[in-house]
Amino acid sequence: MKRRLHSSMPLLIFILLLALIWEAATSWLAIPHYIIPRLSDVLVSTWDNRLLLGKHFAVTLGESLLGLSFSILFGTLAAMCIEGSSLAKKTLYPLIVASQTIPIIALSPIMVMWFGYEIWSKAAVVILFTFFPIAVNTTDGFRSADSGIGEVMRSMNAKKHQLFLKWKLPSALPGFFTGLKMAATISVGGATLGEWLGGEAGLGMYTKRASSMLRGEAVFSGVLLLSLMGILLFMAAQALEQAFLSKRQS
Repeated sequence: MKRRLHSSMPLLIFILLLALIWEAATSWLAIPHYIIPRLSDVLVSTWDNRLLLGKHFAVTLGESLLGLSFSILFGTLAAMCIEGSSLAKKTLYPLIVASQTIPIIALSPIMVMWFGYEIWSKAAVVILFTFFPIAVNTTDGFRSADSGIGEVMRSMNAKKHQLFLKWKLPSALPGFFTGLKMAATISVGGATLGEWLGGEAGLGMYTKRASSMLRGEAVFSGVLLLSLMGILLFMAAQALEQAFLSKRQS
């Protein structure tokens, strides 16, 4: 615990310094509260509206996790198809890459038209954000498998499923978790965008309503909680990575 606290000290000091600069600059420059509120006002607003913010936080978190779960499933299956089939490698992989040339924000309203204003439209937008990093990084993980190990296993008459489970799949785990950490953080942005386009609850809707009423401190409260959510999801993905890769190394 002491070692972790010591290693985190520079970050904590830096965050404290930024907080002091924020509070002092907004007061000294007399910036209007609807543009940049004082940090103390943001914290007071967060505490005063903690119950309402907690409900919106839970809604956005649920949307992020639902969409991220589908991206993990579909992204992993896509990577397995690309790795196992030369035809999929020539057709599916280029399509996945080409799909990123389409602005996601342009597709988001279509998701609302197809799935309505329920949680599924927000989950669909999250999938648009998070499918690509998981699929591509997992595919790269499969490609990084040591060919020497595969040759040794083939010389020992290893079957196809044994090659996949004991050679390809373990080699793909680092790439998969790299994509998962990226997807976990941006899933929050996808859920927020879905709420902006059409939603009745969630931190995205909360900040949208607060912005229309020029309540800068409420907007920043929602933004800080969205940032916190992204950090927590990243840390969860990182903890899963450490758990799985430590078992692999042992």
